[in-house]
Amino acid sequence: MSPPQKQPWKKPAASIPDDPDGPMTGGKMCFERNAVNDTQKNSVLCPHCRKLVGRDELRCPYCGAARPGAPWKAIVNLGGASLEYRIIPALIYVNVGLYLLSLLLYPPNLNFMNPLTAFSPSSGSLLLLGASGTIPIDRAGNWWSLVSAGYLHGSLLHILFNMIALKQLGTLTIQAYGARRMIVIYTLTGIAGYAASYLAGVRFTIGASAAICGLIGALLYYGKSRGGLFGEALFKQVSGWLVGLFLIGLMPNINNWGHGAGILSGIAVGYIIAYPEKRPDAFLHNVGAALSIVLTLLVLLQAVASGLWYRFFG
Repeated sequence: MSPPQKQPWKKPAASIPDDPDGPMTGGKMCFERNAVNDTQKNSVLCPHCRKLVGRDELRCPYCGAARPGAPWKAIVNLGGASLEYRIIPALIYVNVGLYLLSLLLYPPNLNFMNPLTAFSPSSGSLLLLGASGTIPIDRAGNWWSLVSAGYLHGSLLHILFNMIALKQLGTLTIQAYGARRMIVIYTLTGIAGYAASYLAGVRFTIGASAAICGLIGALLYYGKSRGGLFGEALFKQVSGWLVGLFLIGLMPNINNWGHGAGILSGIAVGYIIAYPEKRPDAFLHNVGAALSIVLTLLVLLQAVASGLWYRFFG
C-alpha cells in the first residue's frame, strides 16, 4: 500500500465572518462608515440655535426655525462656529496691516527717545487712510471716516495697548454675546464714538479705543443684567477698565468724547440686541453681522485704494 500523497499548501480564500458583532465585520464597517459620511454631508448647523440638523429639514427640531438648511441662510451664516475663533485675529491683522501701511505712505516719526510717540505715522498718511474729525469730514467730506478711523493708530505703543485690550475684551464679549453680536457691537459703537467726537468738535482723531470702549459698555450691561456669580464677577472685572480709562483720559491728546460715547453706546447696543441667554440667536443677528463686515471691508478697501492712488498718482 502506497503512502498517502501530501497535498500542496494553498492560501485560504479571504472571507468575511458571519458574526455581525465580530471584530472583522468588514461589510458592516463599510456600510456604517458610508452612512456616517452621508449623514455629515447632509447635515448643517442651524443658523438660529447652532444645533446640527438635516439639510432638508422643513423646521429645526430644536428651535423651530423654518428651513434651517436653506442655501441663502448659509450665505449669512458667516462660516459657522469657527467665526468665534477667527474674528479677533482678523481684527488685529487688519489694524496691524493698516498701521504698517500708514508708516510706508509718508516718512514716519521714529522718535526713539519718546516711547509714547515712537514710530508715529505722519498726519498725511492718516488723513489719506481715513482719520476722522471735523477736518476730514468738513473739509474733505469723508463721512466714511467714522468707520475707518477705528482701524488707524498714532504710534507703536498706541496700537500695542489697543490690540491687547481688543484681545481680552473681545474674547469676553464673544463669550457673553457670541461672535455675531460682538461684530455688531464693535462696528456700531466705533461709529457712535467718532460721530460724537465730530459733534463735539474734535479736529483729528484715530484709534480702536472707541469700539473697544463699546465692548466695555456692552459687558457692563451684560454683567449687571445677568447677575449671579458670573455676572457680578464679570461686572467687577470690566469695571477695572473704567479706572484705567479715567487715568488715560488725564493725558493730553486723548479723545475722551470717543471713549465716553463708546461706553454709552455699548450699553445701549447691548440692551437692544441682548445676549443669547435673554434672546436666542436670530436671523437678524446674522444679517447685522454680515452688514457690519461688508460695510467695514468696503470702507477700508476704498480708503486704501484712494490713499495709494493719491499718494503715488495724485
